[in-house]
Amino acid sequence: MQTTSNISRELILANIAEAKKQRKNCAYPEPDWDKNIYKEIAEPLEECFAREIKAVSGNCVLCVSEEEAYENVKKIVEEKNITNFFCRTEEIAQQLTKHNIPFSNQEQDFLAMEAGITFCEALIARTGSVLVSSAHEAGRQMNIYPPTHIVLARKSQLVPYISDGLTLIKNKYGENLPSAITNITGPSRTADIEKTLVLGAHGPKDIYVLVY
Repeated sequence: MQTTSNISRELILANIAEAKKQRKNCAYPEPDWDKNIYKEIAEPLEECFAREIKAVSGNCVLCVSEEEAYENVKKIVEEKNITNFFCRTEEIAQQLTKHNIPFSNQEQDFLAMEAGITFCEALIARTGSVLVSSAHEAGRQMNIYPPTHIVLARKSQLVPYISDGLTLIKNKYGENLPSAITNITGPSRTADIEKTLVLGAHGPKDIYVLVY
C-alpha cells in the first residue's frame, strides 16, 4: 500500500522527468558574445561621464582649459576650508604654486591631510568611473587615503567603456603593466553597517573630477 508521502515523491520525480524531456527539445540561440552589454552613448563623452559620476555621489567639473581647472581646484580648497592639501605629483605641484594654492608634499603631513590631488589613467564615461594605477608619481596611497580626492584629467582620457580604458593602459605600458590598476566609481561606500548606506567607509568621502 502506497502512503501519501510515496505518491507525492513519485509525482515530483515524474514532473522532473517530464521537464527534462521538454528541455531537450528547447533550442537556445547562441549568445552574441561580441555585443556590448551597455547601451550606446549618443551624447558627448564628457557629458555622459558628468551625469554618471553624479549618479554615484561624485562631482565633476567640465573646464574649457587647464587654467580654469586649477581655478576650480582653488575654489574647492577654499569652499571646503582645506588647510592640509597634499600633492605628490611634481607637475601638479608646479601648477598649484603658480596659482597660489597652498599645499604640502612633506611625508610628515601625509596622515593629517584633508584632501589630496592626483592625475588618472582614464575616465570611463558609461559608469562615471576613474581608472587609476600605481604607475603614477602619486602612488597607490593617494587613490584611497585622502578624505577628499581631487582628480585632474584631460578630455583625451575619456573613453566609453572599461574595456577601452584597459586597452589604453595596455597600449601605454605594454608588458610593464602597473602592479595595481583600480577603478574608482564615486566615493567609497558600504551598506554593511545595519543596512544603512555609508559613504567614505574605507576611502574618500568626496571625489571631484576636473576635466579640461
